Amino acid sequence: MVGNMRLLFKSVSTCGFLAAALLLSSCSPKVTDQQKMSINDWFDARYEEELQFSPISLSYMGRKDRNDELGDFSYEAFKQRLAWKQQTVEALGRLYDYESLTAEEQTSFDIWIYQYEQMVKAEPFFYSGLTFDQMNGAQSFLPTFLINIHKVDNAADMQAYIARIKAVAPRMNESLDNAKRSSALGVTSPGFALQGVIQQSNAIITGAPFTRQEPGDEPVADSAIWADMKQEIAALIDAAEITQPQADALLANARLALLEDFQPAYQRIINWAEAEQDKVPSQSTGIGNQPDGVAYYQYRLANQTTTDLSAADIHQIGLDEVARIRGEMTLIMQEVDFTGDLDSFLNTVRDGEWNYYSNTDDGRQAYLDDATAAIETLKLQIPNYFGLLPKADLVVKRVEAFRERDGAAQHYYRGTTDGSRPGVYYAHLSDMTTMPKSLMEVVAYHEGIPGHHMQISIAQELQGLPLFRTRAGFTAYSEGWGLYAEVLAKEMPGTYMDPYSRFGQLTSEIWRAIRLVVDTGLHAQGWTEQEAIDFFMANSPQPLENVRSEIQRYIIMPGQATSYKIGMLKIQSLRAKAELALGANFDLRAFHDTVLGGGALPLSILERRVDRWITEMQKSA
Repeated sequence: MVGNMRLLFKSVSTCGFLAAALLLSSCSPKVTDQQKMSINDWFDARYEEELQFSPISLSYMGRKDRNDELGDFSYEAFKQRLAWKQQTVEALGRLYDYESLTAEEQTSFDIWIYQYEQMVKAEPFFYSGLTFDQMNGAQSFLPTFLINIHKVDNAADMQAYIARIKAVAPRMNESLDNAKRSSALGVTSPGFALQGVIQQSNAIITGAPFTRQEPGDEPVADSAIWADMKQEIAALIDAAEITQPQADALLANARLALLEDFQPAYQRIINWAEAEQDKVPSQSTGIGNQPDGVAYYQYRLANQTTTDLSAADIHQIGLDEVARIRGEMTLIMQEVDFTGDLDSFLNTVRDGEWNYYSNTDDGRQAYLDDATAAIETLKLQIPNYFGLLPKADLVVKRVEAFRERDGAAQHYYRGTTDGSRPGVYYAHLSDMTTMPKSLMEVVAYHEGIPGHHMQISIAQELQGLPLFRTRAGFTAYSEGWGLYAEVLAKEMPGTYMDPYSRFGQLTSEIWRAIRLVVDTGLHAQGWTEQEAIDFFMANSPQPLENVRSEIQRYIIMPGQATSYKIGMLKIQSLRAKAELALGANFDLRAFHDTVLGGGALPLSILERRVDRWITEMQKSA
């Protein structure tokens, strides 16, 4: 669940609020021609201008300039940035002759243009997606960002934290204006999405200092945001950065900002979501029937897969992959001497208590321990499969209570470029009945090593590329790599040691194949939520609660779920092409370094990169 430039605010907000926040701000840098610059220096200069649109993205990079701001989430801000991006494209064409550039420079040129083209294509659909839902939106993103990313080392940083708490209100108002505009245009939110927004928002403003207390009442626990602010201030005292009187003043200002700015903003979101429930359709479906729904979905598929595959093409690929993987599952069923058909075996795996961690704190800790152990095993193996290795470490954590949801997908948060903050594999552990043991390994490999942690950390640490290349994101590439990594782990010693773990890998893979079928079914073929659930349950041992959560994700994030399998199939096909072309000269470490060594790429550009590497290897053989 990662990316930057691919995820444009609101028009693709269903892929994650983070990208919106990273891209928008009230500042307006201007492009100037600097003809004596190397093209890499030019890109770095332009990217610095682009970063100034987003105080949030600066914080994600470990920088503290503008760390008292949150940016601007409005349509006007999006248009402002689009106009700036157009200026850069025009200047790029004036200043540099494409044919005289090196291959890597041409790749940078192509990606910059591609990103601009995606913004142009996104603009007509700015109001077509959901601004707030159970997975995305300012209501969940902003406190998560403040708690996990805003760094406090001194009093000025804490004052900036308080300033950002105050800035939540105008940013929420901008998001709310966007949501109201979408609703007026006929974009309706499913009931589950609105309930998620209400529940999250209430959770964030529950506890001290928000919960009203009468004399004699039992003290309430601190809210997550208040607990974090108190902890940061206490740490400053311990580090002798501030005195107790200074701490008292900071706490008083923080409390005031939470009560006068932060809490009312959340209440406005709750009020809106409650009022929107009157518009909830009787059945949750895809976007095909909403205004411009067909065109919006076509845009979403192209944006997320970075291909020109049609909904019908993707649907058929999904059906073919489901059939293939069911065949491999049958072989595992036979290996464990199960008597019965595959459907019965799926039910046995799904319902067997032996396949789940206990729904207790001990069970939750056991999951974290097992996931950590699986990752530690592969830390020892990756030098045999990769020449490029990340600086940042990787840790496993439970999702914060205020944003934790039963059955929600695990995800990865990037560390810092210098390795000072590790990457984090986050797991939702509120309901352990949704956490099969058979899936523990494969999820750890996808989110951690050799999956997203490798891909994202290596990208942002690359040398010799313009900075924007190290921060770019394309869902088909990143999630395609994550799914490819699940299968790659099978080649590494110490992984998938029992048949049920291998079955878990197939469960994960068929899950992504099912996505191709149900996403296109929902958004292009008129499937209802229940029809999608039924298809999923018939082909996967995933628990019902997980399946329901997944289907609801696909409904509010059209097209995003198709990117995983499409990206994986492309990477696998490129590896097969290289193995065939190079024969005994094929080097797996070099192939992986080629795929990861250019940062995230659209699949067409990735294919050109691999083809170029194959040609170079053939010449040197």
